[in-house]
Amino acid sequence: MITFFDTNIFVYAIDESESIKRRKATARLEQARAQGTVALSAQVLHEFYNVTRSKLKPPLSHDQAAQAISYLCEFSVLGSSASSVQAALVLKEQHQTSWWDALILEAALRADADVLVSEDFSHGQRFGKLVVENPFL
Repeated sequence: MITFFDTNIFVYAIDESESIKRRKATARLEQARAQGTVALSAQVLHEFYNVTRSKLKPPLSHDQAAQAISYLCEFSVLGSSASSVQAALVLKEQHQTSWWDALILEAALRADADVLVSEDFSHGQRFGKLVVENPFL
């Protein structure tokens, strides 16, 4: 089983100010690791660095964020290309999502993921075989 994770799940997994979400995000990540492949995109790495350095209270230091990203790079990380951006443009219009969510959706579909773990989509929403799961509900 391939489980694709959105940025917010990784951020909550280290956010000490959100203890309940931290526990749930960490548990969902461990479950996915035990069940198969964990996937994410380079976009998730970019967003993770930005959010953990600018929006967490207190923010991570550069070294802490870099160490966390090194850990995330151990999973299956998908890059982007001109064709993936064009595919995201189509998904954005088809599903009326934000641009950033369309990029996440495109990468999850390209990864052939079974599950997209995110709080930014509707829980249970399907995109072909891909189903969205919000672990905080």
